[in-house]
Amino acid sequence: MSLTDRPVTVLGAGVAGLAAARALALRGAKVTLLDQTDAIREVGAGLQISPNGAAVLRALGLGPALEAASVRAEAVELRDGLDGGLVTRLDLARLRPGQGYHFLHRADLIGLLLDGARAAGVELRLLQKAASVDLSGPRPKIVMATGAEEEAGLLIGADGLHSPCRAALNGTVAPFFTHQVAWRAVIPAEPGARPVAEVHMGPGKHLVSYPLRGGTLRNIVAVEERRRWVEEGWSLRDDPMELKLAFESFSPRVRGWLDQVQDVWLWGLFRHPVARQWQRILPEGAVAILGDAAHPTLPFLAQGANMALEDAWTLAAALAAALDGSGGDAAALAAWQAARAPRCAKIVEAANRNARAYHLRGPLRSLAHLGLKLGGAVAPGAALSRFDWIYAADVTQGPG
Repeated sequence: MSLTDRPVTVLGAGVAGLAAARALALRGAKVTLLDQTDAIREVGAGLQISPNGAAVLRALGLGPALEAASVRAEAVELRDGLDGGLVTRLDLARLRPGQGYHFLHRADLIGLLLDGARAAGVELRLLQKAASVDLSGPRPKIVMATGAEEEAGLLIGADGLHSPCRAALNGTVAPFFTHQVAWRAVIPAEPGARPVAEVHMGPGKHLVSYPLRGGTLRNIVAVEERRRWVEEGWSLRDDPMELKLAFESFSPRVRGWLDQVQDVWLWGLFRHPVARQWQRILPEGAVAILGDAAHPTLPFLAQGANMALEDAWTLAAALAAALDGSGGDAAALAAWQAARAPRCAKIVEAANRNARAYHLRGPLRSLAHLGLKLGGAVAPGAALSRFDWIYAADVTQGPG
């Protein structure tokens, strides 16, 4: 299978765009990657790569880079946020020894994907901010913020939450504010920090933390329910005192972490529908969207980056297969969306449910915690098995 010398334009150099650019270039495509920034950089934050995402990185030839940049997760611990007591432990190392769960700095993931894209021959062009995408002509047309226009034979929209490509395919739909906001911060890790993701659950709020960069840093994501609106996006700074006050009733361990926070970012959590249309064939071209442009998700299953990686691999594979006599781009892109959309929609809904489970109040909270404790004692693998349909999937081995 080959895409040899086929011109492809990828819009957006985040996880989805960089992974798609490398996947397409490795199959022979001549990929031009456009990004609005003046340099590829990420604000400091952590993320989790679960086995389904790690499988894609390995297939892209980036497995060693992932291992070098990440901390291998040993377990996930659910804790009572108020007293710090252990509710249940998902022992990843013991229960899933053959699967790799990784904690890494988002900037490090972007860095290894960028290196991979460049090594594959991808041309990167910066300061290319798209104002809109026009699909009324024979080929997709990108209208830049400068007024310049650029046509593409095959346009891949990896342009994120506020995607012009998604808007061109689906129109604009107002997102729903979940009445939850999230802070993110990175602090120095304590000596001997365990490779464990801790989820501290409290009434109407929770906090997730895990180590990064060889255990030298600690990532913090804290979520609170609130009525007032906070803008969507990743670029709103907040006063660390606001974060401390929001979690002042939590355990001394959590408060000790928050006392170290010097820089914190705040964003509102919004639910977006999974896009109805992910692709379109034009008389002389085609367009497809992937990652957050197609299926934005809340962060409560840590699957945003992993779904983007899966999308990138499967889209490149579908387009390459189309050149082997399987019906061309139209059939390939339609089949790709049909295969990906149900899985992504199921993951998005599972993340929505997790948000509610973390924030229980009153007697229901006590009963839920008791159930988790008993379940962990009687069938320690059962809670983890609930998500085997996510983590055990390997899209590099077939349709997905």
